[in-house]
Amino acid sequence: MITVSVKPLFIAIFTLSLFLAIVLLSPSSPFSSTPSNKQTGKSDLWGVKRLVEWRPCKWWTHGPRIALPAESNGYIRVDCYGGLNQMRRDFCDGIGIARLLNATLVMPKFEAAAYWNESSGFADVFDVDYFIQQMDGFIKVVKELPPEVASKEPFRVDCSKRKGQFDYIESVLPSLLKYQFISITPAMSQRRDRYPLHAKAALCQACYGALRLTRSLEQKAAELLEAIPKPFLSLHLRFEPDMVAYSQCEYQGLSPASKDAIEAARGDRKPWTGELARIWRKRGKCPLTPNETAFIFQALSIPTNTNIYLAAGDGLMEIEGLKSIYTNVVTKSELLSGEDFLNMHGNTKAALDYYVSINSDFYVATFFGNMDKMVAAMRAYNGLHNTVFLSRRAYAELTSKGLDGKELKQALWLAHKEDFAMGRGSALPDCFCDFKS
Repeated sequence: MITVSVKPLFIAIFTLSLFLAIVLLSPSSPFSSTPSNKQTGKSDLWGVKRLVEWRPCKWWTHGPRIALPAESNGYIRVDCYGGLNQMRRDFCDGIGIARLLNATLVMPKFEAAAYWNESSGFADVFDVDYFIQQMDGFIKVVKELPPEVASKEPFRVDCSKRKGQFDYIESVLPSLLKYQFISITPAMSQRRDRYPLHAKAALCQACYGALRLTRSLEQKAAELLEAIPKPFLSLHLRFEPDMVAYSQCEYQGLSPASKDAIEAARGDRKPWTGELARIWRKRGKCPLTPNETAFIFQALSIPTNTNIYLAAGDGLMEIEGLKSIYTNVVTKSELLSGEDFLNMHGNTKAALDYYVSINSDFYVATFFGNMDKMVAAMRAYNGLHNTVFLSRRAYAELTSKGLDGKELKQALWLAHKEDFAMGRGSALPDCFCDFKS
């Protein structure tokens, strides 16, 4: 006859029951088990099964490298304009072009003055030595030019209409061979898919594997990240006067101060009116207001007590439309000391937002600009896929049909659920491949 000890069996059953209770009742994310989820029967967005996962392509990260030619065709400097992430994009494109033309890369020229009204160079933001080290084998890079070349200014080559491999070989390479030192600014509409793999690999490595903030800036960014309550969502919200003025969109119900600021920024860009305005808005061309952003957050069952880091520039309008509903919103100006913040230039502030966003638990953007593309790609590179772009087009189309309240929220949920499942916007296909689960 077999006897069983009741006490050990009871302890085992009790322990297993307790473990299952903890697993079942513990939220998988800060958005789980909220009252809104229970009322609607929806899980949180981050719990939606991903059908596509973007990851770095193996031909770039693990593929064999084509040896660099023994002789270079000359030196190329990439001149970068705009905000930090636009300059970063231009620099990455320029590296692909330089590798394509078998050129030696010179440290880029960051033209931040026109955008930020300041002067800050590449070395003020990025770790130069780390960049050179990480690019070894992908492209030749020099900190300084040889004396016979350094004494002259580079020959400026117009690349505004150059898009693909043969454009550069036929139109830019002759100038490189003739002058030996040229400067370029890549066209915005690059056809990177037309580059050979060795040029694309240099571009990808530069953008995602070689650009690291300077030690002092990374330390400041890490301090900021540490100060943010966890877990948290980083929100890149764009509703500044120049952004709205550039969009040529008209808004109802804005404060007099916001209206005046937009009008001052418009210049010759008058807002669309009548049927043209409706078509423009339905195409998703109008930035979401903070109030519209809060409404979509609620549609996605994001709890109103969520910790939100506002990754935004100065001059953000109508922010109370978000803060009146989502009360745990913090900014870098609140978390950093006054002296620290006042001494920062525009590129430094943008770098802090970038660092926090690529390391956040969740990332949400109301636009699909240069920062959003870079952040989403870096998050995919690091295996972080809780990224979503709020759909301006879906919001405009649904509201134009007269949907509101619960009906509008349900429709917005379905639209964003599909976008998240398909990984839309999570990474650009130039350096990332989709892995279907």
